[in-house]
Amino acid sequence: MASEWKAQPLEDCMAAIIDYRGKTPRKTLCGIPLITAKVVKGGRIEKPDEFIAEDDYEAWMRRGMPEAKDVLITTEAPLGEVAQLGSERVALAQRLIALRGKQGILDNTFLKFLMQSSGVQDQLRARASGTTVFGIKQSELRKVMLTLPPFTEQRAIAHILGTLDDKIELNRCISETLEKMTHALFKSWFIDFDPIRVKAEGRDITFPPQLADLFPKSFEISELGEIPTGWHVGQFGDVAVNLRRGVSPNEIQPTTPYIALEHMPRRSIALTAWGTAAGVESGKFAFHAGEILFGKLRPYFHKVGVAPVDGVCSTDILVVGSRTDNWFGFILGHISSVAFVEHTNAGSTGTKMPRTNWSDMARYPVVLPPESLAKAFTESIRPFVSRILASIHQSRTLAGLRDALLPKLFSGELRLPDAERIVEKEL
Repeated sequence: MASEWKAQPLEDCMAAIIDYRGKTPRKTLCGIPLITAKVVKGGRIEKPDEFIAEDDYEAWMRRGMPEAKDVLITTEAPLGEVAQLGSERVALAQRLIALRGKQGILDNTFLKFLMQSSGVQDQLRARASGTTVFGIKQSELRKVMLTLPPFTEQRAIAHILGTLDDKIELNRCISETLEKMTHALFKSWFIDFDPIRVKAEGRDITFPPQLADLFPKSFEISELGEIPTGWHVGQFGDVAVNLRRGVSPNEIQPTTPYIALEHMPRRSIALTAWGTAAGVESGKFAFHAGEILFGKLRPYFHKVGVAPVDGVCSTDILVVGSRTDNWFGFILGHISSVAFVEHTNAGSTGTKMPRTNWSDMARYPVVLPPESLAKAFTESIRPFVSRILASIHQSRTLAGLRDALLPKLFSGELRLPDAERIVEKEL
């Protein structure tokens, strides 16, 4: 019952509070992943892209070693992002603090959700300071008041909310696997030409006859080197188009989904986040669900994805479509590849804020198969893309449910059995 909940300062509930202050160690290409504030987003830790050497680890983390299930919170830029560590050994960068609840007093998974609650987030902002950089000091974080139910009830609440998070994470993993399968199939068919090489060696390919017959069994020489017989060298713009549907602010409804560069993840075609156009003051581009969005500002960030909804986007994002639906998969395979992104980056202009443009993208050289084969590839990967988009919408629904349950469970407004029934029905 809510009457059994007790309020106490955060520091009284902690077995460990870990941060680091000092000189950042040298970065390495591999080693121990370095968790930075920028990869702690939306309740989870995105894949780190920075590492430190094994030899530097103990000196860097001399204030304490993070452990599995520790809760991370960003102390500034942005303030108050929360996530929980897994079992992998990691190093923590500056602007992060790891929290570990006392055994039997504060369950760490419950703590993760509690730190995301509006009551705690309001306290963080109230205790933060700064003008140029707005953040909270550890001394102030320690004073934040946490209202805790009995430990067994904490674990029950954590289980209910964690079930939703687990399903969201499963959806993300499935989407990641489907994307890898899409890239692998594209590379096999249109970059490495594996089916043609198999046929050229006199072996049978394990495809249905109607699909196998679409692949030639020999190669010919072109300006790009050896290519399948009957295919030809062309440009990306031969099959892809830049859809410039400009809209002014007064034409956009406030509830219209809005995608900016900050909503787009790196190296993932799954665009899981978007805002609304409320408050938009400048012109945007309209896009439709299923079209491809490409971040042209700092293209090396590799922000490319398939739109999950109809909406509008920043003019620093190019909307790309196909001249016919048959070429969708071929276009997606190229535009989301490392080689294509490197091509756009090499031709980008501007020193501090480099941008690519459609003209350079359209000139990207490609080896064009017959449209019948492009159609077969699109039909092969469409179920993958559709499953990714469906997972995005389901995960957003589950996240909305979690966020709605969280304050009701923490206030005692909603009983645990009722919350369990709601979650079971949604799953």
